[in-house]
Amino acid sequence: MSSPTLREKIGQLLLVGFRGCTPAEGELVGRDIREHFVGGLILFDREMADPSRQRRNIESPDQVKELLAHLQAQAPTPLLMSVDQEGGHVNRLKADYGFPPSVSHEDLGRLDQPAETYRRAAVIAQTLAGLGFNLNLAPVVDLDAHPDNPIIKGKGRSFSGDPEAVARHAGEFVKAHRAHGVSTCAKHFPGHGSAAGDTHLGLVDVTTTWHERELIPFRRLIDAGLCDVIMSAHIFNRRLDSERPATLSRAVLTGLLREKLGFGGVITSDDMEMKAISSHYGLEKSIPLAIEAGIDVLCFGNNMSYDPGIAGKVSEILVRAVESGRIAESRIDESCQRVLALKRKAGLMA
Repeated sequence: MSSPTLREKIGQLLLVGFRGCTPAEGELVGRDIREHFVGGLILFDREMADPSRQRRNIESPDQVKELLAHLQAQAPTPLLMSVDQEGGHVNRLKADYGFPPSVSHEDLGRLDQPAETYRRAAVIAQTLAGLGFNLNLAPVVDLDAHPDNPIIKGKGRSFSGDPEAVARHAGEFVKAHRAHGVSTCAKHFPGHGSAAGDTHLGLVDVTTTWHERELIPFRRLIDAGLCDVIMSAHIFNRRLDSERPATLSRAVLTGLLREKLGFGGVITSDDMEMKAISSHYGLEKSIPLAIEAGIDVLCFGNNMSYDPGIAGKVSEILVRAVESGRIAESRIDESCQRVLALKRKAGLMA
């Protein structure tokens, strides 16, 4: 990456999902790594777009280790290898597949013993590192702030309704991962806990339910230097931006997260295929808007719907946006440098 081309830099901004459990089945994404310079991958255990296909990427520890090693070897620049391994319900590396059992953030928060949170998180981190993962898309730092929230409260993903308790346990989670060389991602900014809906299914408006105290865990982690990556939420909050959801909002991501809270690390989107974005904005609209808002890494899980050509399509949209003058190449450079800095910090490259 000493003198990268525009397409090489754009590739570092992509975190994509793929089909396949074996090196041979992963050849399609291997091509994307080589030809589109994809900078990161996300693995899932279950196939969502096609229920008739039960296998996705995860079957057993040995299988995952072999797959990640093979894909990493294809990359001209080391890959961010990511997975959602929160524990509890959101748990891609399940005990049924031969991985250590885990417990939810909610269970750990209820126990309220930070040392136990660290211990449990260390088991997760050690497992991830041993397999070849270097980024856990966790912890969740959303508050338990709405009794009818189906995706946070309903799945036991919040440590607590108390923002200080959330920050305390999330901090232990992060420290345990760092001890094993695994980066983490605090999610979902600026807070998904007060939502009464699920952004996987459609637009969710939190204008009347969101509270500024939902920012406290993010602020505490940032101030403590415990944020590697922050993931945006697709929630809409008219009090923060009257036009766009957080993932596409410059006011939220640049004004609030970067400038007010002082976060200088990588901002990744939640899955851009979730219907809160995909049903209201097509790829041609959402991708440039996300970059303009301040997103560094565009996540396409490629699982809610499946497109074998998604990496090339996203790359081409951004190339056209730069060549047309809509997005300055310097803006791409900023995000690329943040991603490379994360990889250096993780020891993936010199």
